[in-house]
Amino acid sequence: MTIFPTETLGASLRGLSIWWQVLFPALFPFFVISELLLGFGIVHFFGKLLDPYMRPLFRLPGIGGFVVTMGYISGYPVGARLAAQLWEQKLINRAEGERLVAFTTTSDPIFLIGAVSVGFFHNVALAPVLAAAHYGGGLIIGLLMRFHDRKALPSSPQKNVDTAAGIRKRKPSMVSEALKAMHEARLLDGRDLGKLVQDSIQSALRLMIVVGGLVVFFSVVMEMLTHAGIVEALAEALRFLFQAVGLPRLLADAGIYGLFEVTLGARSAGTAGTGLLHQAAIAAWVLSWGGLSVHAQIASLLSKTDLRYRPFLYARFLHGLIAMALVYVLWGWLGP
Repeated sequence: MTIFPTETLGASLRGLSIWWQVLFPALFPFFVISELLLGFGIVHFFGKLLDPYMRPLFRLPGIGGFVVTMGYISGYPVGARLAAQLWEQKLINRAEGERLVAFTTTSDPIFLIGAVSVGFFHNVALAPVLAAAHYGGGLIIGLLMRFHDRKALPSSPQKNVDTAAGIRKRKPSMVSEALKAMHEARLLDGRDLGKLVQDSIQSALRLMIVVGGLVVFFSVVMEMLTHAGIVEALAEALRFLFQAVGLPRLLADAGIYGLFEVTLGARSAGTAGTGLLHQAAIAAWVLSWGGLSVHAQIASLLSKTDLRYRPFLYARFLHGLIAMALVYVLWGWLGP
């Protein structure tokens, strides 16, 4: 940083620009809304409705279905944020939280379609195969993660809420049970609307500052590693590996950039010029791995809980390989 002060400042400004122009407007509303939905009991409503489906498939309470939906729609790191919130409210245990974080940390559709397919590849027809590989791989990870920590007992969040309120179950309809769970959760929260909105905005702002700091930090780190020649050395080693397995050597740069930061990796994949199939495969790996910048965001979110980072790390690595393989498998049906 002392030798390249101009480049350091430029990298910091680029990271700050990405945070302010892209991440802040994209993530901040989701963070506020997620806090409000928890306070109003909407999460408990969907949790009760989805409980019969989430438990047999993913060994998760129905509330996990809400986290899956929000995580897939709004992208990383919203899924981890919601999972941490559910853990703090004792609605899920550690094993269930680690399963949730493992397969709900995905790219949002807007980034996958608008930024990657259109912006980097200039080919919107690439979106179906990328989406199928990325989100399909995430669901496969979810099915595999049901075997994670198999000895852990399942939580029963809705039962706990009903018991705390002194309610006896009489087999009402699923919708009435869900409404009842939402009502009781709202009563247990107890905050009025003004207090709830204030707390939601303050919590979302604190989280966005952490996300922004990590983006700027990793932007500078990547710039310094590039000028120090470390990125080129890693890329050269990866070129030999790619050549050994039959992949184009030029894709190694995208792999190294994607190892650290998803946007840089996806952009490098789109401009590699090695054939659309291989470029799409490495882009699917980059999107599913997420980059160490996203990993740092997830680790910061999990630091205040007892959820472990290691299961998430293994799941991201496996998700990247599965998504990459799915591109080759699905190319004949969904490729441009």
